Amino acid sequence: MASSSDIVIRVNSLAKRYTLGREARHDTLRDALAQGARGLWRALQSRRAAGGPGDNEFWALRDVTFEVRRGEVVGIIGRNGAGKSTLLKVLSRITEPTRGSVALRGRVASLLEVGTGFHPELTGRENIYLNGAVMGMPRAEIRRKFDEIVAFSEIERFLDTPVKRYSSGMYVRLAFSVAAHLEPDLLIIDEVLAVGDLAFQRKCLAKMEEVTRTRGRTILFVSHQLGSIRHLTQRCLLLSQGRLELDGATASVLDRYVRAGEGPGVAGQGRYASIREARLVNEAGLACPGHQGEAVLWLELVVETTGHTESSLECTLTDLEGTRLGLYSPGHFTGWRLPASPGLHRFRLPLAVPRLASGQYGIDVCTTNHGKGPDHYVSQAVVFESASLAGFPAQWELRKDYAAGYFILDAGNPRPVEGSSS
Repeated sequence: MASSSDIVIRVNSLAKRYTLGREARHDTLRDALAQGARGLWRALQSRRAAGGPGDNEFWALRDVTFEVRRGEVVGIIGRNGAGKSTLLKVLSRITEPTRGSVALRGRVASLLEVGTGFHPELTGRENIYLNGAVMGMPRAEIRRKFDEIVAFSEIERFLDTPVKRYSSGMYVRLAFSVAAHLEPDLLIIDEVLAVGDLAFQRKCLAKMEEVTRTRGRTILFVSHQLGSIRHLTQRCLLLSQGRLELDGATASVLDRYVRAGEGPGVAGQGRYASIREARLVNEAGLACPGHQGEAVLWLELVVETTGHTESSLECTLTDLEGTRLGLYSPGHFTGWRLPASPGLHRFRLPLAVPRLASGQYGIDVCTTNHGKGPDHYVSQAVVFESASLAGFPAQWELRKDYAAGYFILDAGNPRPVEGSSS
């Protein structure tokens, strides 16, 4: 049995409540006081109308309790809105809990969203020293690690450029490199690695393996890429509606998650265009829960756009562990763009799905800012069942149609659904 000195994270009855519709940002003391007065008035009005507490409270976390030992690599999974990011923000001291307690031991580095901890006006070089100072590291130690950080991030040419001019991928490269090389005792990573390209994601996973295996670092890792969770972690936490539903060996937790049919769903938003709805339909537009060998399936999407002229769509066929099987990118393949008029638009994307083995599959969907990477990325926005054409669970039936290193799913450009655009 591990001693108490081996515990680096102890979370006890943790809960976090948000009040819907309330502005949380206070730029001045006067703003904070005014907001507090407005909040009190709303609470009194709500209680008077309903005879009790208002119904505009949202509990992002409810009575979460667990411990993490030194050197463990723990995955955190669950659909969007389950409370994963809120948990990491509380652990990173970004957000205060409503009740419960969190005890951390050692130096903590967090990588929760693109640009976390970076000052946009400072250069990459200056931000390396700034991040190290925030983590409490002596300047001499940062200087000793500096060349290694820059080499890993692969952004030498842009080291003296203000980071406000970096792409999201460059942000992530530098931020991860700083977090991994300045040797924190605890490294907390959210889905942000999905922004990077595939080669860099693999490089990051290899680095995380190295720091845990050879240096005994502790890692908390949130990802919808279940293959990465399975490969990297030995233990997994499954969150559902703010509660800790399961804590156990990674293989058994992932099996429970997949068998429950929990797809992450559609949540969040992009800067220029956001996915609002996603479903699989047949030629007639009726909901289609599975793939029975049809030549073409239709992915119906509702997209909200600002009218940005370089916005487009992409989707990726995956298995439920996140292995990528096919790419559909009308923006790159044909130059197609989302409408330039702002508002809601409904499309049906024709997918020439390859022959698949029996089982469950997902479709990742994202809006893109053409040539600059994803804007709004939704992992496994749609999950569907495939029935083998062979009439039994075939070992493997995917026909590989290579083009530029990808499987082509493209059967044409998205088609607007009449009367659906605002």
